[in-house]
Amino acid sequence: MSTFVLCHGGGMGGWIWKFVKPALVAAGHEVYTPTYTGFGEREHLLGPDIDGEVHVLDIVNVLEKEDIRDCILVGHSYSGTVLPGVVAKAGDRVKRVVMLDALIVYSGETIVEAMGLMDKEQAAGILAGVKAGQIPPGSGVHEQQRAMAKDHPMDMSAERQQWLLDNLSDQPLACTVTPVVVGAEQLKGKPVDYVAVTDTIMKPLHARAHELGWTVHELEGDHAFLVGQPEWTADFLLGLA
Repeated sequence: MSTFVLCHGGGMGGWIWKFVKPALVAAGHEVYTPTYTGFGEREHLLGPDIDGEVHVLDIVNVLEKEDIRDCILVGHSYSGTVLPGVVAKAGDRVKRVVMLDALIVYSGETIVEAMGLMDKEQAAGILAGVKAGQIPPGSGVHEQQRAMAKDHPMDMSAERQQWLLDNLSDQPLACTVTPVVVGAEQLKGKPVDYVAVTDTIMKPLHARAHELGWTVHELEGDHAFLVGQPEWTADFLLGLA
């Protein structure tokens, strides 16, 4: 039996694993689906001081308080910036890392820089505005994803897409404009598997997975494949177990 700790992406929460978790449990594995501070059912905690380091501690605390050992640590999308920090603080509790079309951000870099959305100075200016209360603490990612789905529907049934969109919540803006403390290049000493999908805004970052020497798996699909293709996702994770 293996223990999976499944970490969600931006605008989501532990609920996003609804269609993946049952197959893992049915196969006899233990599964945890924590939600980051300021996301999902914890969206009421969203504030100007919630950044990636808070989310690293969210997962480290789950590992420690639940006494989880030798787990398979899985991260989708935004979680790519969190998992390296978790391994740095609690690597003795992790045996393998899996990135599902996740962000690959280096130490000292912000998400918006890695995605080519703005430079370091612009990110620092926005962060200062958030901290000073001059800029709202939310990033609006949930509304961005809903708008994108209108122009470019997700690769899933209309009913399932609506379920996903209805459950989205905002995420703290500080997460995207605060430099990452422990970047992807520091994720060493553990096997890392990366799933790169064909239809995704993460595509420009996929080369980094190869450069870092991770095992890269190609998948025909879009960024929300863990909802659109949960059977494939579960089978993939079971294969790693």
